[in-house]
Amino acid sequence: MQTQDFLIEIGTEELPAKALGGLIESLAASLSASLSKAEITHGEVKTFSTPRRLAVLIHAVATEQPAKNVERRGPALQAAFDASGNPSPAAQGFARSCGVSVEQLDKLETDKGSWLVYQQQQPAVPTSQLLPAMINEAVNQLPIAKPMRWADQPFAFLRPVHWLMVLFGKEIVPMQLFGCKSDRISYGHRFQSPGSIRIDEPAAYQETLRKVGEVIVDVEERKNLIVEQTKNLAHEVGGKAVIEPALLSEVVNLVEWPVALRGTFEERFLDVPQECLISTMADNQRYFHIVDGKGKLKPYFITICNIESRNPESVTLGNEKVIRPRFSDAEFFFNADKKMRLCDRRAGLANVVFQQKLGTLADKSARIAELAGQIAGAIDADENKAFRAGELCKADLLSAMVNEFPELQGIMGEYYARHDGEDSETAQAIREHYLPRFAGDELPVTRPGLALAIADRVDTLVGIFGIGQAPTGAKDPFALRRAAIGLLRLCVESEITLDLKEVISWSMRLLGERVTHPNTETEVLEFILARFRAQYQEEGVAAEIINAVMAVNPTSPLDFDRRVRAVSHFVALPESEALAAANKRVRNILSKSEIDVAALDVKEGALLEKAEQDLWRALSAARKEALALLVSNDYTAVLIRLASLRTTIDAFFDNVMVNTPHEEVRNNRLALLHSLQQLFLSVADISQLPSQ
Repeated sequence: MQTQDFLIEIGTEELPAKALGGLIESLAASLSASLSKAEITHGEVKTFSTPRRLAVLIHAVATEQPAKNVERRGPALQAAFDASGNPSPAAQGFARSCGVSVEQLDKLETDKGSWLVYQQQQPAVPTSQLLPAMINEAVNQLPIAKPMRWADQPFAFLRPVHWLMVLFGKEIVPMQLFGCKSDRISYGHRFQSPGSIRIDEPAAYQETLRKVGEVIVDVEERKNLIVEQTKNLAHEVGGKAVIEPALLSEVVNLVEWPVALRGTFEERFLDVPQECLISTMADNQRYFHIVDGKGKLKPYFITICNIESRNPESVTLGNEKVIRPRFSDAEFFFNADKKMRLCDRRAGLANVVFQQKLGTLADKSARIAELAGQIAGAIDADENKAFRAGELCKADLLSAMVNEFPELQGIMGEYYARHDGEDSETAQAIREHYLPRFAGDELPVTRPGLALAIADRVDTLVGIFGIGQAPTGAKDPFALRRAAIGLLRLCVESEITLDLKEVISWSMRLLGERVTHPNTETEVLEFILARFRAQYQEEGVAAEIINAVMAVNPTSPLDFDRRVRAVSHFVALPESEALAAANKRVRNILSKSEIDVAALDVKEGALLEKAEQDLWRALSAARKEALALLVSNDYTAVLIRLASLRTTIDAFFDNVMVNTPHEEVRNNRLALLHSLQQLFLSVADISQLPSQ
C-alpha cells in the first residue's frame, strides 16, 4: 500500500489567542475522523498553529480509498412482491434509487427474514479526490462563535483568510476555500520575513518556515523557548519567574518568533499589594512577573515580543512606559481606600442589591456572619472570629481597588482589615471565604475562613432555591452548581464532619420569611449531594456504589465520601457479590412481611436450627466489633469485618426456611434477618451492588 504525507495550512489575519487551541484541535480531529470513516489508513497527526495560520500534517496517508462491496438493503421479500410474484411499488422504487431494474437486485436470506438487496463493487478512489470534501467538512465544524465577513465575499470565518496550502505528497490538491485557491505557497513572519515561501513537500513544512520564514509553527517548541528565555532573564536578577499555565498558553499564541525582554519598574510600587501589580501585568499586558526566594514580588517583569528587534532597549522602554501609569493608578486606589476603615464601608452595602427577594449585600453579610459563627462552633473554630469576618467579608466590594480590579475581591479585604488592626485570622478569613474559586483551587487554611466559605455558599444555595429559582439545564446565573461543588470540597478535603441538613436548617431560619418555596431544605440537600455523582463517575466509581450509599441518606459530605470509598473497597473483595445477593434476598423477604419487623427482637431461645444459631452468634460478635469501628467512621474496616459473615449467611439460607408456618419461629427469623440488614445498612445498602 502506497502512502503520502498530507498537509493543509490556512493562512489568516491574526487569530484570537484564546481560540487557537480549540480551532486546531477540532480541525485535526475532524480530518483524522474523516479519513478513518472513509477507511483510509494514516499515521501520526501533527498540529501547528501561530497567530496567522492553522496547519495539520498527517503522516503516511494511504493514496487511495480501498475498493469495497457496497450493499444496500431494500424492502422485505413479502413486501417486495404481490401474490402473483409481480414487483410491488416498494421494490420498483428501491430499484430505481439504485439505478437498476428489479431483476438485477439480489435476495438476502437471514435468520431474521429475507430482503431485496443491491450489491455493487465500489472501485478504489484516489485519496486526493476525497480530501477537498473532507477539508470543507472539517472547516465547517470548527468551533467559531462569531464568524466575520470581509470585503464583498459571501463566506465568513473567524478572521479573513489570505492563503491556502494543501499538499498530498509533492502534489497540490486542487480546491478552493474562502476564495483562496490551493497552492504550495506559505508566508513567513509578518515583519522579519514577509515574503512568500515555497513548500516542496509536507515533511519540509516545519523546517522551511523556521529557516526561511522565521516562523516557529510548533506550539510546544515556542512554549519551551518562552519558558527557557523567561527563566534565564529572571535568574540574571536573582529571582524566579512565575509562569502561570493559562498565561503561557495565551502568550504562546500571540507570537510566531518569541523573544523575551526584561523590564523594570520603580520599587515604590512594591508598597502596593503585589496581587494588584501582578493582576495588571498578567491581565492587561500579558507580562510574567518575578519573585524572590520568599515569593515576594521583585521590581521586574518579562514581556514576550514577536520580533527580534535591532534595538531591544527601546522596546523594553516602551513597555515600561505602558506599565507605569497602570501601577500609579493602583497606588492611588490603594492609598485612597486606606483612608476609610473597612468596617465603615459596611453601611454602603445596604445600597447594593444582592437579589431582589433576598435583600442587599448588607442583609447577606449579616446572615452569613451569624451562620459562620454557628458553623464555627460545629467545627471547633473561633466563633467570634468567624462572625467578625462575616460582617466584613463583602465590604471591600465598595473599595476603589476592587471596583477597578474585581478579581481582587477578598484579597483587598484582607489587606484593608490588617491595615485597620483586625485580628490576623479574621483578616485572612475574608480572603479565604471565596475559596475555592475554580476546580483545583486552594482551600481555606484557617478554621474561621473555612466556616465563612461554607456559610457564604449555603446562604446563596438556600436563598436562591428558597425563592424558587433553582438552576435549570440551561441556566445557572448564580453559579449554584459551582457553589455546591466547592461546598463538597470544603467539607471533604478539609476533613470536617458537618451535617449539611442541620446547616441548611440554620440558614433557612436566618432567611426567615424570604424562603417561600416548599421543600427547599430537601431540594438543596439533594442538589448538593447530587454533585457527588458526577465527581465519582469521573473517577470511575460505579453508579451502583453511589446508589448504595445514597440509599442510607448520609447528610455529611465527609461521611458520604468515606462510605463511597469503603464500598468501593468492598466490591473488590471475593465475598462482595455473594453478600450483595444475600442482602437482596433479605430485602425481598422483609419487604413481603406483613408485620413491623423493626419492632421485633431476636429471642435466642427461639432459634431452633444450628445454622440460625450460628448466624446469631456470628452476627452478635460482628455487631460488637462493627459498633466500635463505626465510632471512628472506619467504614472500610466495618465492611471487611462483615464480609467474614458470608459462609455463615450462606449456610443459613441453605438450611433454614424463614417463612415457616410456626408464627413465633417465623417472626424470630425475620427479626434475625432485620438485624443482619441493619448492620450492613450502617454503612450502605449492599443490596444495590452487582450480585451473583
